[in-house]
Amino acid sequence: MTVSHLLFGPRPIKSTYLIQHANFVAVHQFSFLERYDVLAVAQPGATFLLNSPYSSDEVWDHLPRSVQKKIIEKKLRFHLINAYNVARQTGMGVRINTIMQTCFFAISGVLPSEEAIQKIKESIKKTYGKRGETVVNQNYKAVDATIQNLHEVVVPSLATTDFDVSPIVPTRAPEFVHKVIAPIIAGRGDSLPVSAFPVDGTYPVGTAQWEKRNIALEVPVWETDLCIQCGKCVLVCPHSTIRAKVFDESLRANGPEGFRTMPAKWRELTDQIYTIQVAVEDCTGCRLCVEVCPAKDKSNASRKALNMQPQQQLRERERANWDYFLTLPDRPKNGVLRYNTIKNVQLLQPLFEFSGACSGCGETPYIKLVTQLFGDRAIIANATGCSSIYGGNLPTTPYTINSEGRGPAWSNSLFEDNAEFGLGMRLALDHQAAYARQLVERLHSLVGGPLTECLLVTDQSTDEGINIQRECVAALKAKLRDLNEPEVRDLLSVCDALVKKSVWIIGGDGWAYDIGYGGLDHVLASGQNVNVLVLDTEVYSNTGGQASKATPMGAVAKFAAGGKSTPKKDLGLMAMRYGNVYVAQVAMGANDLHTLKAFIEAESHDGPSLIIAYSHCIAHGIDMSKGMNQQKLAVESGHWPLYRYDPRLASDGKSAFELDSKEPSISLKDYIYTEGRYRILQQSDPAAAKYLLGQAQQAVNERWRYYKQLSEMQDGMRGP
Repeated sequence: MTVSHLLFGPRPIKSTYLIQHANFVAVHQFSFLERYDVLAVAQPGATFLLNSPYSSDEVWDHLPRSVQKKIIEKKLRFHLINAYNVARQTGMGVRINTIMQTCFFAISGVLPSEEAIQKIKESIKKTYGKRGETVVNQNYKAVDATIQNLHEVVVPSLATTDFDVSPIVPTRAPEFVHKVIAPIIAGRGDSLPVSAFPVDGTYPVGTAQWEKRNIALEVPVWETDLCIQCGKCVLVCPHSTIRAKVFDESLRANGPEGFRTMPAKWRELTDQIYTIQVAVEDCTGCRLCVEVCPAKDKSNASRKALNMQPQQQLRERERANWDYFLTLPDRPKNGVLRYNTIKNVQLLQPLFEFSGACSGCGETPYIKLVTQLFGDRAIIANATGCSSIYGGNLPTTPYTINSEGRGPAWSNSLFEDNAEFGLGMRLALDHQAAYARQLVERLHSLVGGPLTECLLVTDQSTDEGINIQRECVAALKAKLRDLNEPEVRDLLSVCDALVKKSVWIIGGDGWAYDIGYGGLDHVLASGQNVNVLVLDTEVYSNTGGQASKATPMGAVAKFAAGGKSTPKKDLGLMAMRYGNVYVAQVAMGANDLHTLKAFIEAESHDGPSLIIAYSHCIAHGIDMSKGMNQQKLAVESGHWPLYRYDPRLASDGKSAFELDSKEPSISLKDYIYTEGRYRILQQSDPAAAKYLLGQAQQAVNERWRYYKQLSEMQDGMRGP
């Protein structure tokens, strides 16, 4: 939730302060009424504007009782508009900023209404003119339709509803969540004393699950008669709100009425049932899951195995279904399934959930995949950027733990030194493990021969081996916990490092290509066993859309208003030159299995690995629900070749470089001009756009030929 404090007056305003007594309050999301005291600052006689899915005749019966009472007691003028309906009708999608702005000027009296409308249209022309007449006209239509759909509500004299504002967090939430996190969520964080906060700055994980935002207008609903259990919807969900489980049918009897299941289609999991469940209160309604769903009704192509339906009418039922779903056992990594297919990976619990990333974010599915595969032993160093904001921004944390209490350990560092920060984690773990092994050998008479052997020689290249090692470490702790010798105390303090840890260094292209590149290059050259994940949006997304060295030729960004005139830096090729770095370039929307394979290979490589992941972004000027299709177009045009460079193959006499995507099947313009970041230059400077397109197409062709030649070499790297 964002709260904007706006001051208007006939004389210059010379100081900045928050408004404590407002004569105009606008609420842009109806669900905020159900959770926040949005009218606390409204002064008597103020105007209240609400974006509501209900008509002026219906809305009163859907307001919480305390909201009704404040409207009556403060004698508020109550205006209403269904802004999302106006946006849909005028081709604006879900963009309501122009509509709500028009409402404000129409009823606030800050300017005469006609003058305000004219000024708004002038602003639209100035702001969106470069995007073409179509966009400008859509905004004009939205302004005109706003006036027609803005209504004043007749306020009754009595509060009539029997429900009220929901608790900020559920009653079953932990004490820390109630005492510290809930007040921050409610916007009362300033009231907390310093003593309420953790003294060492360490926050509990798994707190995003308590922040039920209810921001989606529509959510996906699962249809069992069409589902093929492919798992693609689970994989691409940016917020981990759609999940799948396979469980014993005997547990179904404990579930709520209407909980949907179907027979599981796994040879290894006979006599089991399968379910997909959506956390509708955490879903953002981005539609990515529906867009990637391949299962269609042959008699009605618009009906899929997932279809969007209004959220509010489903909320109560699906809340009960979700709570029951969480009680079902998670599929353990017990050797029954091999987690090398999308179908199987969908059953793994994500340990990154309900983040505050943009709806439809292209970055978060990759992070979620890391936590599904390696999250119970992952140590993450995160560069400042989008991924640090949605990854660790207070009050809630999306990284969480499994039923055994294990999950990722996460910390944030700066742009310039995050790679070194992660390397330090790796070195510290390695030194702790080495010291622990020394102590085990030194104390073998106390530890015992069989346990000593288990701790020192267990093969941890598989999940089964890691679980065995965990059991050995637990046995060690139990055996030595009552001894008070100095070396025993030392061993107990470092013995957890004997279990293999997976170190991930994560950040965006601004970090990896630009400000942090020197450090990244140093870490890749170190030969240490770290995994680097670059979430490449090709622009500085979090700081306002500035161009980075990852920004492609011809794209418009801040500091590249005339279209970037130089090609994109080839980070992967530069890393390959070291010869011992695993490198992969992936795009989940183009080839999800290739993405999965790259993550597994990178983590298994005993040395540095680098994964560069195409991440569609709202800064690209796209319909975010089509993000995975944009990734596909990027690959098909040759702009984003899929490849893997595995040094281990060269030692076996094979080509280390594998070009995993086919030759370009569409021209570059068929991809780039589906995105606003390229179209805007077409509108503002057609000649420059044409020239840069030609240069960019040539660069794509040359890079493709080079990669193809590289893949045909015996060792895959003689060219560089």
